[in-house]
Amino acid sequence: MDLGIAGRSALICGSSQGLGLACAEALLREGVNVTINGRDPEKLEKVAQGLRGLGGEVQAIAADQTTIEGRAVMIEAAGDLDILVNNNAGPPPGLLNDWDEAALLEAINANMMPAVQLIRAVVPGMRARKFGRIVNITSAMVKSPHPLMGLSTSARAGLTAIAKSISKDVACDNVTINNLLPERIDTPRQEFMAQRIMKEQGISREEARRQMTSTSAAKRYGRPEEFASACAFLCSANAGFISGQNLQLDGGSYEGLI
Repeated sequence: MDLGIAGRSALICGSSQGLGLACAEALLREGVNVTINGRDPEKLEKVAQGLRGLGGEVQAIAADQTTIEGRAVMIEAAGDLDILVNNNAGPPPGLLNDWDEAALLEAINANMMPAVQLIRAVVPGMRARKFGRIVNITSAMVKSPHPLMGLSTSARAGLTAIAKSISKDVACDNVTINNLLPERIDTPRQEFMAQRIMKEQGISREEARRQMTSTSAAKRYGRPEEFASACAFLCSANAGFISGQNLQLDGGSYEGLI
């Protein structure tokens, strides 16, 4: 399928590894010119070198999206954007006693504030040009909260709510805003969780990963490229009538009806 976005420009936040990197690869293969982002300049440039030649042009912008200054650098360098993929690492697991005011504010400043402010920055241009695709990478925890993931759930649920509100206003100008809700995709985040289980239970990496995949209906990890393909479609010209939605990529694990 021709997604109809060759030559478009995209900014992928938090794309030096994991889901962000997979989305950058998928869009580049569709001929999109992609700006990747991370905080480590050396790591980011190595990643950029590996991406060049896939299709579209690659630009690397080292900046901290959680700061006003960092976001300003990203927006200025990326130029007129057709596609924005919001992504950032989630906060650590914990319980109520861990969630003091500082922890809550840190989660919001990582997993809600950057996305909202970047959306504010790019939407006017998208509306004027009558094309825009915004995808927020959130979490399955938005719809299925877990006791240990309250920080992630709360911040990302706030982003989900405001994104839905904005989506209804901008749809008339062919600007869409959707959310991807991953669970058990085989990324460095899942490795972090496996290492945590290994330490807590004194078990092997293989057993930790087995425990984690046993909670998935598919009984396996999802592949980053499976996730990225969904992202690319939501960014496509063909997806103009899909907006304000939450697409779960969880191997069929969600137990709810809608």
